[in-house]
Amino acid sequence: RTRSKLTSELQLHICGSLFTLDKELLATKSSKIAKLIQRNPNNADLSNLLRDIPADRESMEIVRRFCHGIGANLTPENIVRISCVAKYLGMTDDHCPDNLLTKALTFFECRVIPSWNNSVRALKNAENILDHASELGLVDYCAKSIISKAMEDPRLLGESIKINIPISDGEDSNEENVYKPNARRKLFDIEWKSEDLSLLGLRLYAPLINAMIQRKIPQENIAANICQYAKTWLFSDEEKVDETSRREILEALVQLLPHERYMVTCTFLFNMLRYAKFLDASSDCINGLELRIGKQLDQASVKDMMLILSQGYAKDENYDTECVRRILKNFYMHYTGRDPTGLGLVAELIDEFLIEISANIDLKMEIFVAFADMSVAASEGILSHRTSDGVYRAVDIYLDKHRHLTESEKEEICRVLNCNRLSGGACEHAAQNERLPVRFVVQALYVAQLKLREAIVPRIVGGGGSENSNSGFVKREEEEEGERMEIERMESKKNKNGKMSMWKEMKRKFGCGISMYDDCHCHVKKKKKVHPR
Repeated sequence: RTRSKLTSELQLHICGSLFTLDKELLATKSSKIAKLIQRNPNNADLSNLLRDIPADRESMEIVRRFCHGIGANLTPENIVRISCVAKYLGMTDDHCPDNLLTKALTFFECRVIPSWNNSVRALKNAENILDHASELGLVDYCAKSIISKAMEDPRLLGESIKINIPISDGEDSNEENVYKPNARRKLFDIEWKSEDLSLLGLRLYAPLINAMIQRKIPQENIAANICQYAKTWLFSDEEKVDETSRREILEALVQLLPHERYMVTCTFLFNMLRYAKFLDASSDCINGLELRIGKQLDQASVKDMMLILSQGYAKDENYDTECVRRILKNFYMHYTGRDPTGLGLVAELIDEFLIEISANIDLKMEIFVAFADMSVAASEGILSHRTSDGVYRAVDIYLDKHRHLTESEKEEICRVLNCNRLSGGACEHAAQNERLPVRFVVQALYVAQLKLREAIVPRIVGGGGSENSNSGFVKREEEEEGERMEIERMESKKNKNGKMSMWKEMKRKFGCGISMYDDCHCHVKKKKKVHPR
């Protein structure tokens, strides 16, 4: 601000621009300026007394033009600031008829409040002068207008997110609670795009959504709006705010999210958890996301789970086993399905996840074993009919990518495998797998022979008498005992002849064929074809 050269002029520096106003002319419209002139007759410069004026260049230009008798160009974007400046300067009808404040408030009442879009735009532009706008009541009026319109038509917040809810796990649908648009209104509805609440800053957005939750606006629509807000302020490539502000936004959105399942997708929740870890959000925020993910883990994909792994700068810090363990615990604690469909989906998910990460050459053995234990636990007990083929495939891939492991380390990894839970094809493949430790190969070979015998014996027993049957069983028991002794002898030969010689002897003794279990990366040397001359 600079001192005016002419005593009849008032100069103000606002947003880098110099505004020169006629004090006498402004005093005819502004009671505040009139009082300042009256109280300070000898002070030519009044600019230091107007330091807190809530004006910007546009609003000050409108005030100047209005004082010169030129109509005010009012819009939803500038109406809040114009109203606050007019209130600050005392441009009321008590001082001068048909004054600027009356015109501004009339425009606000007739053009802003009835419209969703105009209400959102006006509220957005109140952020920088929130105290002045709140004192004038404009913030409350905008908020009430937006809430009432959302109650009348929740689609203004966004369409509910479509999620394929398992029939066995979904609660009975209550159609009375589902919003149905008025058929008559829909008939005459004109296609238009509603203004998005993601325009608003968190200081305005959070109280607005809280008020909508209290007024029982459908949670599906509220959740859809929260997702859009997160995409705008968190997931966007354009960083609109600093890291601290993003953390505050994320923590606030997690508090606003509904706790019911299937309101948002698992992909969205995993994305939120990923950013929560990156932004070092509070433990309550992270726990809240893990709880929501766990409740609907049967809807997740391997791609979703991979979102939360790449957090640490060091390669060995990328896999948060405890996070996955807590999510699984939340799933089992809150699973209320009438059949094990959801349990099967989660068991399959963990298997696929384990297979996906097993090819990572930087994955430590301890981390792999921890995830493998989770995969086994997801199938055993509750899903006794499931095989461990997925875990076996992951182990085979891991051993293939980590050929430096010692025999004892391989045995530690194979501890998670149970040959009795492998399918026939997987068990036969394991019996010929050169990457597995010898002890496990022997076990797999023995189980494969037992499964083969179990498949053949019923047919033999069914064709003979009881005496032949009893003698047959005695003979088979003797053969099994001999096979066990033979396997133990072959295992002891490893130190002398190496693994390959033992392999050949096992094939000769038990007649193992080549498995077609291709998905497990079986590398078997084929015999060269002899072409006729």
